[in-house]
Amino acid sequence: MGEIVETIIIGAGPAGLTAGYTLAKHGRDALVLEQDPTYVGGISRTASYKGFLFDIGGHRFFSKSKEIVDLWNEILPDDFLERPRLSRIYYRGKFYAYPLRAFEALKNLGLFESALCMASFAWAKAFPVKEPKTFHQWVRNQFGERLFGIFFKTYTEKVWGMGCDDISADWAAQRIKGLSLGAAIMDGLRRSLGLRKAESGAKTLIESFRYPRRGPGMMWEACARKMQEMGGRLLMGRSVDEIHYDATSRLWTVRAAKENGAVETFHARHVMSSAPMRDLMNAIEPKPLSLFNARDLKYRDFLTVVLIGRPQEELPDNWVYIHDPSVKVGRVQNFKSWSPEMIADGVSTCLGLEYFCFEGDGLWAAPDEELIALAKQEIGQIGLMEPNDVTDACVVRQAKAYPVYDDAYAENVETIHREIAARFPTLHPIGRNGMHKYNNQDHAMMTGMLAALNIIRGEEVFDIWRVNEDAEYSEAGIAGAEEALASERLVPQKVA
Repeated sequence: MGEIVETIIIGAGPAGLTAGYTLAKHGRDALVLEQDPTYVGGISRTASYKGFLFDIGGHRFFSKSKEIVDLWNEILPDDFLERPRLSRIYYRGKFYAYPLRAFEALKNLGLFESALCMASFAWAKAFPVKEPKTFHQWVRNQFGERLFGIFFKTYTEKVWGMGCDDISADWAAQRIKGLSLGAAIMDGLRRSLGLRKAESGAKTLIESFRYPRRGPGMMWEACARKMQEMGGRLLMGRSVDEIHYDATSRLWTVRAAKENGAVETFHARHVMSSAPMRDLMNAIEPKPLSLFNARDLKYRDFLTVVLIGRPQEELPDNWVYIHDPSVKVGRVQNFKSWSPEMIADGVSTCLGLEYFCFEGDGLWAAPDEELIALAKQEIGQIGLMEPNDVTDACVVRQAKAYPVYDDAYAENVETIHREIAARFPTLHPIGRNGMHKYNNQDHAMMTGMLAALNIIRGEEVFDIWRVNEDAEYSEAGIAGAEEALASERLVPQKVA
């Protein structure tokens, strides 16, 4: 049969590499298989083009979990920058600070439009939609129709590919929980006057964040290197296409294809997978009973058009949300503001225009030249850079960036989870796509860490399915993870 590895880990993203690092640190045998021939880090990688570095989506290093912060510091002790947080909203030719500043918003909207917004708000309060069922109806009741159109409709529809009349009001009620127009105006006034202070008990936007000086991929390159120094193994360019489970021996046989078509076979006692749940279940033999549930899972994809040049005016923003319906771009990243070391020549500006799409649709399938031409036209229309100032460009596509929470996803995931627990007890899904759970980088890491600790301890001490966006962990350490709150990072769901 050949060598038996204790644990094979599919995917070298934050969850997979954290799991491998944790196992190697405890002297356990771990092999990580990554399908990308070049990059580790998954969606948290740092891509490179002619020496220019860019992030896939923007990854701030901020966590409520002491264990994760300690791990970041352990892996990358001397390479973090503290960056000021600055973001704006672009709408119909004007930029708005985000969070909003009341005086600036009034000036940008103009007195007439501001008056119409207030009248729309008053009308909505006087004549609310009774028992609102949709995102549109709920936000209209809270803010009025005109503010809904300005600050909620376009960006939400760009990101999720769903109309606001198709999104459940429940998501709006949770997503915008505690925010009222009066509170927003008072907060905006405080910001405008420089009087804003964090209020006790209130969730506030952080004013700065930590970021590796050469992008988030720096963390995962260091993690992969240190894991291997401790005895863990990493093989790049390996695409796992079949994993077979022998219930008698409780061993896994994992088949991985190399770029040249050659096939390698490995054997393991445990398999941890951060691959998309749909792909994992398709690869399992014998075929799972929940295979059709897995094939019903859906994903939202996006692509980044990177524009490099020398604009007439330096941009201060980390990123800009594009609420304007006249352009397709949803968000613009300014990589120099994330870290000056992302810029190869030290002087150019490098912007990432993010387009949210579905794999195979018109945007996704468009040739790079067509996408670059679109991005140049739109960046000029927005006013962040003149098309003639762009000297170079490239396109990066990211499949399965966001798991979709449609009306069937929860039942599908639970069915898959139950079958894995019953039939494949040594298979451990981890991470965002591995669990079809829309979590952050730090929570993906926590699933990998806790799954590894379960293997080390020989029993399921931690229920990784309870790790989520709002989890706060005990000051006493990892033992507090099991008491993590049961809520998840919020995503829109269709109207029931």
